[in-house]
Amino acid sequence: MDDRMFRTAMGKFATGVTVIASEVNGDVHGMTANAFMSVSLDPKLILISVDGKARMNEVIKQSGKFTVNILSGDQKEMSMIFAGQIKEDKDVEFETFEGLPVIENSLVSLACDVYQVQDAGDHTLFIGEVLNLNVKDGEPLAFYEGKYKQMT
Repeated sequence: MDDRMFRTAMGKFATGVTVIASEVNGDVHGMTANAFMSVSLDPKLILISVDGKARMNEVIKQSGKFTVNILSGDQKEMSMIFAGQIKEDKDVEFETFEGLPVIENSLVSLACDVYQVQDAGDHTLFIGEVLNLNVKDGEPLAFYEGKYKQMT
């Protein structure tokens, strides 16, 4: 098995799409991620996986807080901006929730404190304790086989 085959196999697992956001010294940083999962109900914990070389890794470690924004089906462009797939500068207006930056009109926004950090291979796993959340109705943006999909 080579790296390409492994990536192809992992792409067969359909996921939702999130934007992770955090703030350090007044600068908001965002990153598209589909490596997100619920971990525990008591306490309420979630997990995100961030590339060890990604700027977001240090931002979250410095801040000690982050948000997870689960994107709706009409937020593909937002995902592409934070995935670096749209190269021209786009101004993104963040809202504030629990003192943290969130993406407007996300299906769900979770405000989290870092609960635990674990290095795992070339990534860092951040377990976040959910402080509060917002939920809206709508259909999710999905990702499957390296492509965006809308649920119908």
